[in-house]
Amino acid sequence: MRKVKRTGPRVGAYVVCRRDGQLLLTRMVYVGLRWMLPGGGIEHGEDPVDAAVREVREETGYDVEIDDLLGVHNYVAEQDGVSHHALRIVYTGRIVGGELTNEVGGSSDLASWWPLEEVPKLDRATLVDIALKMADAPTRTGRIA
Repeated sequence: MRKVKRTGPRVGAYVVCRRDGQLLLTRMVYVGLRWMLPGGGIEHGEDPVDAAVREVREETGYDVEIDDLLGVHNYVAEQDGVSHHALRIVYTGRIVGGELTNEVGGSSDLASWWPLEEVPKLDRATLVDIALKMADAPTRTGRIA
């Protein structure tokens, strides 16, 4: 039996921000420049809503107000003999201030609004699709079948 090292669970908070038929995304530098929802790891003792607001501000320059909890996505993947486990809390939010700014020296290097019809053409993290399905689901179970 092969022994696999385990990490996690890592808990993160992410925000679906839609405006005028567009979705706010950030480009992650640590996984091959894939597009992702703004968000990231929750610090020790930090409230998940506060973490979501902080992460959006750090990665996009925007101030966001959280509107709704969409769900929690359980993510487990193995890479190079390591099993990674993440719990990703997904919210909807709306921009209430700030100005679009790219993060410098962080986990992303670019923030941009993308027309929703262009999102499927992007090299993106699976959480983008999962979160959009959560947002459009008739009920909020936090699980996409």
